Parts: sequence; structure tokens; C-alpha cells
Amino acid sequence: MNQEYRSDIERRKNEHIEICLNEEVRGVGVDGGFGSYRFRHNALPELDFRGIDTTASFLGRPLKAPLLISSMTGGTTEANRINRRLAEAAERRGWALALGSGRAAIENASAAASFQVRDVAPTIPIVANLGAVQLNYGYGVDECRRLLDLTEADGLVLHLNGLQEVFQPEGDTDFSGLLRRIEKLCRESDKPIGAKEVGWGLDGETVRRLTEAGVSFVDVAGAGGTSWSQVEKHRLAPGVRREAAEAFAGWGLPTAECIAEARAAAPDAFVIGSGGLTSGVDAAKAIALGADLAGFGRALLAPAVDSVEKLEERFETIEFALRAAMFGIGAGSAAELRATDRLVRRG
Repeated sequence: MNQEYRSDIERRKNEHIEICLNEEVRGVGVDGGFGSYRFRHNALPELDFRGIDTTASFLGRPLKAPLLISSMTGGTTEANRINRRLAEAAERRGWALALGSGRAAIENASAAASFQVRDVAPTIPIVANLGAVQLNYGYGVDECRRLLDLTEADGLVLHLNGLQEVFQPEGDTDFSGLLRRIEKLCRESDKPIGAKEVGWGLDGETVRRLTEAGVSFVDVAGAGGTSWSQVEKHRLAPGVRREAAEAFAGWGLPTAECIAEARAAAPDAFVIGSGGLTSGVDAAKAIALGADLAGFGRALLAPAVDSVEKLEERFETIEFALRAAMFGIGAGSAAELRATDRLVRRG
């Protein structure tokens, strides 16, 4: 790989970390939509809180909780530290882990280490990650297999980040004919292929098209958390793109809406609900709306930068609130939470 090109990728990844930690990158005027719902309290749950069962499974591996660390980073020394802490905490707590975009690992052997965490996370589901648009720029099943092999991942998720690419100075913006290429990859891959957004949401129709193309799971990754047009805005010099990015601060589909649409459009799909979740109550609502797993991203970044101990504290808080919400509605298992009729729209 060209040294200058490699340096550009590393610089971009480090800039993304710093911006997400230190700048205001949340969408403006749009949230995850979970505040539009409330649980109807059950004062007589007929449960022992200590016996609530949060176990789940994903990609053939068991989980202690129906929770996932959403794709965040990789490809740099700092990303390596973050990913290993995320993996170590996920292994201890029994969460699934989705890695950041692995393009850097494919194109630069020295970046691969930041995506190799199986040694500290031997039992949990790990998902490798690649921009779907790369299928239009020369990538195919061989590159995807290489990424799966070097990460020892159980599956690969293709991220659909069109608007980010539009605002990114180095962006790849040819998304034409992509569904056909995704379908081909799903047919040829030895391991499950999923698809996700990055913070603007998958609507029901898109979920239906993706599942019909053969994807094994979808992550709706709705609005309410990080807005990548706002992240890229902070990397842009004053000019047309930076000014235009401001108009997209409120863009996207609320996560709660995406989950409900995804479940209605593809009843048998494996759905991950992420985008703006900050608490175990949000996770409970996501699952009650139809998600199989609830995903957390930037809410975990700062504690991951700090230490594994801080990260585990955050995990424990989320898990406790999830179990308390289940107790509060009388749901003794994740399956009962998914089937509850006690989540209602406010008003």
C-alpha cells in the first residue's frame, strides 16, 4: 500500500475518534424515538428478580444478554487499545462485538492487529465490518473472506453509509447497483452477511429488499446518536460541503421507528436495534419493539478510552436497568420481553 494513502486512512480514523469524543456530533432535532414510548408498569410481576433470564444467541454463539457493541473503530494504535478493551469487557459480560470498518486491515497488513481481538474474546460473537460501497470499487468475496479470516469473525456486516461518503473528503459515492452485488456476496460467502446503516436508519422497505437479497441479519442503526455528517463536518475546511452538512444535522429515521418497520417488513429477520441508545431501558424498549439485540456505540467510547474497569461499570449499569425494566413489566426472559404488550405509545 502507498505510504501516503495508509497515513491518510490512519489520520482519518484518529480524527473520527477525537471528534466523537470531543465535539457535538449528535443529530439536532431528531432522536432515537424511544421517548415516544413508555412501559405500562406491572406492580405484581410474579417474578424473582434474581431469576430473570437475559440470555440470547447470535451467529450460533450464546450471549449472557441481548446486547451488542456497535461498530466503532479500527486501523490505528489508539483504535487497537479501544477494541481490545471493548472485546475484553464484552467477553466478561457476554455481549456481542461488532468491529469497526476493516478496509484498513485488508489494504494495510500493519493495521490488521487492531481488528484481531479473538485472543481476549474467545467465546462471544464477533462481527467484521466493511463498507458495502467497496463492492463497487473492486472488492468481492475474496477480500471479504480475507477480512473474516484475519478477524476470526463469525459474520460480516456491510455498512451502508452513503451520506457519510458524500460529505467525506475522501468519500466513495458510487452506490449504483449495490443490491445486486450484496446478493452475489451473500450467495458466495461461507459465513453470514449482514447489513447496517451508520446512524440514519434502515426503513422497512430497505430491510425487506436486503433480506430478500440474502442478508442474515440487519442493524437498523437509526438516528438519535452520532450523525456522521456532523462528524465529517468537523473535518472539512470552510466551504460548500461544510455549509451543506449543517442542513443534515436533523436527517434520519428514528431508531424506534426503524425497528418497528423492520419487524413488520421482515417478520423472520434477525434485527439489531442501535442508534442513540443510552440506557438499559432504551435497550428494553428496542427489544419490545422487535429487535433481537440492542446495540450501543458512542455511549461506550469514552469509558473504553478510559479503562476496562470503567467500561465494565457501564455495561453493568445497562444490564441492571434492562433487567429492572423486565421486572417492572413482568417479563422473565428476553423472549417474553420481545412478546410484551406493555410497551405503548405516549399520548
